[in-house]
Amino acid sequence: MTTFNKIKNALLLTTITTLAGCTTVADMAGYDTATLNTDAAKNYSQVVSSANSQGAVDNTSATAIRVKRVFNRMKPYAVSANTTGVPFDWQVTVIRSPELNAWAMPGGKMAFYTGIVEKLKLTDAEIAAIMGHEMTHALSEHSKKDAGQKILTSLALQLGGAAIQQKTGLNAEAMSLISDYGLDKPFSRSQESQADAGGLRLMAQAGYNPESAVSVWQKMEAANGRSNTLVTLMSTHPNSGQRIAKIQALLPEVTPVYKAAAKAPTSATTGVTTRTIKRK
Repeated sequence: MTTFNKIKNALLLTTITTLAGCTTVADMAGYDTATLNTDAAKNYSQVVSSANSQGAVDNTSATAIRVKRVFNRMKPYAVSANTTGVPFDWQVTVIRSPELNAWAMPGGKMAFYTGIVEKLKLTDAEIAAIMGHEMTHALSEHSKKDAGQKILTSLALQLGGAAIQQKTGLNAEAMSLISDYGLDKPFSRSQESQADAGGLRLMAQAGYNPESAVSVWQKMEAANGRSNTLVTLMSTHPNSGQRIAKIQALLPEVTPVYKAAAKAPTSATTGVTTRTIKRK
């Protein structure tokens, strides 16, 4: 049986909106964890090499030192949280850029841009909130699930949709919406919420106050300078108000983890310990 027919059969047996099904289809198409991690490592090496050739890799600034200190403190907890069955080779590169950005590739290859730390004046705990969020994307294999979703959506459109509509209950208009909004978005809203929740636990385990995840999104909202309420129904990212509310609802669960953890050291830059950081 060809790979296409295998995927086609899987498509007819599973709902295209089930993330577990997306992972299965991704595996069948060759997007297994080990392969994705290996490919990501190669891509990451190219990105870092390119940045380095332009003098954009930052290893010595106060910002880079802080980011790497937070990373080294959180890494053991990310290693313990790995349930993929494949060890991750965690790594972070600090890139000199004014962009408000940070990301993680499959297998734990990460980048932090100086702009997000310096423009938002992030505390160490706020750096940890963003880092934990990105680590959880990698640990949850969201890129792998997205690969499966793209395969499923593409095949659903190729098959004309009749059998799929009957199986999933989706009409042609809904199928079109999946095509419009399911392919080009970085992560789904549910994946973003999962990354927020997992990130809270990782930062709490590492001794960073999880309340700082709230202040991160308050700062991001202020930097954005506008409300995204009107596009929230089709946005892959929850709007800031919704996101903050969900994070606040999780605080009673993760705060005891933070209180039981050895506290992270005082930042020489912020001059405060993560224990004393207060949510705005």
